[in-house]
Amino acid sequence: MAADRRASWLKGVLDLLVLASLTEGESYGYEISKTLADAGLGQIKGGTLYPVLNRLEEAGLLATEFRVTERGPGRRYYRLTDLGRETLADQASRWLAFDESVRAVLTKGRAG
Repeated sequence: MAADRRASWLKGVLDLLVLASLTEGESYGYEISKTLADAGLGQIKGGTLYPVLNRLEEAGLLATEFRVTERGPGRRYYRLTDLGRETLADQASRWLAFDESVRAVLTKGRAG
């Protein structure tokens, strides 16, 4: 079991992390990816991130706005909807409770 499990762990919580990255305002895909990387989660590639953003938008958790820029391609900005904020609060509480349970088992396992 020497394989790095981070990718599979991240897959299970990426939706929640993306929602959490938008609590302070709107952002675009590259900036969201950079925020997550800066938090120590590694590089989230576009092929992973954009399907998550699309799924969250389709679920009504994110609203988007496309903006043309003076230089370079336009950007799609994402922001939380009210439903997105409610979902984040609920799912974050559930995740933290789950994390607490996992930590308790792992701590006991390391001590034994």
